[in-house]
Order: sequence, then structure tokens, then C-alpha cells
Amino acid sequence: MTRETYTLLENYMLSCMDDSAHDCEHVYRVLYHALEIAKTITDVDYDVLIAACLLHDIGRKEQFKNPSLCHAAVGSEKAFAFLTAHGFDAEYAARVRDCIKTHRYRENNLPESPEAEILFDADKLDVTGAMGIARTLIYKGIVAEPLYSLLPDGMVSDGSQDAMPSFFQEYKYKLEHIYDRFYTEKAASLAEERRQAAVDFYDCLYREAASSYQAGRDALAGLLADL
Repeated sequence: MTRETYTLLENYMLSCMDDSAHDCEHVYRVLYHALEIAKTITDVDYDVLIAACLLHDIGRKEQFKNPSLCHAAVGSEKAFAFLTAHGFDAEYAARVRDCIKTHRYRENNLPESPEAEILFDADKLDVTGAMGIARTLIYKGIVAEPLYSLLPDGMVSDGSQDAMPSFFQEYKYKLEHIYDRFYTEKAASLAEERRQAAVDFYDCLYREAASSYQAGRDALAGLLADL
């Protein structure tokens, strides 16, 4: 890929980004993860991979405005239209489109090419470890979702049985289980190195929240009984 082509794709990506949890720095990290993973894979088309990484989240704005839309589906079509409009071969544009379309975890829409699997893994790596925790907290703040929910007895839920969205619910339903969902050995190894940081953060935050409710509610109950 020429620098001119890279700059063209990068500038288009930058014009589409409008979400601090899925910003241009996330895109660059995904690209750098992908290049590291690709070193361990044979027959990688770097022109396809780099384009797919740069453009993989360009549909986020549409999904944010309309949650019924899938940013991967929207972004893949936007990428195809952009590439063909700028003179790229339709077959190349279609390969980039297919990578983007399958980068979101969905059982019925799995990546099929080496480039698509690398993009999938690189994107998921940015949801692991401390970075994944930080990005999730940012996103929860953007959409005004709480850190945790309360159980019927008024105590803090650990998120495992929650239906309502919260950070603890997201951790239990997604972040905790993402480590066994990689296609490449390199990505799985990198993710495993990060796992404990996420576990420790969640455990500490849950203990702090739960203990404050337990101690505080007991103290309040005692004071109210004396009034």
C-alpha cells in the first residue's frame, strides 16, 4: 500500500469517527495489533488488512444514532462505496467489505479469510485487559448506563444475572468470556497476558461497592431504629 492510499483511507476514517470509546486511537491500536498478529500468519494481503482495519468502525455513528443498525454492516457498505468511488477494484473493495462485515462477534456472520480473522482478533484484543475496562467505562458513561444494578434486597449485584445494562453486566456477559474467542494463537496469547488486569479491576470494584452498601445500610438501619 502506498502512503498516498493510506492517507486517503486514514482521512476518510477520521471524518467518520465521533465516539470516544471507538475513536481514531482505537482504530490505530487495532491496526497495530493486526500487523503484529499478521507476522504469524502466511499469505496475508496487507493491502486488504490495512484498509479493513482503518475502516472497520466507520459505521459507528449510524449505529449510535439508530441502535437497531449494525455498525459492521453499515460500515462495510460505506467502505465498499468509498473504495469503488475512488477507483479501487471492485473485487478488492469487496474483500475489504467482507472483513469489516464480520469483525463484530456474531454466530451467524463469522470471518472467513485470514485478513477477516486477523481484524476480528485485533479488534477484540482492544476489549481485553485494562484497555477493555477503560473503553467499556467510557462507553457506559456516553450512553448514561450505571456501574452496577441493585438486587431485590438492595445490595449490589455482581452483574451475572442482570437483564438491565451496566458495567458489571457488560463484564459478566462479555468481557469475562472474550478470552476464548480468538482465531489466531498470537491474539489468544496477547489477550491472556492482559486477562488478570481486567479480573483484578472488576473484583476490586465489586468488593468496594458491595462492602460500602453492606456497612452503610447496617449503620443507617441502626441510626434509624434509634430515632
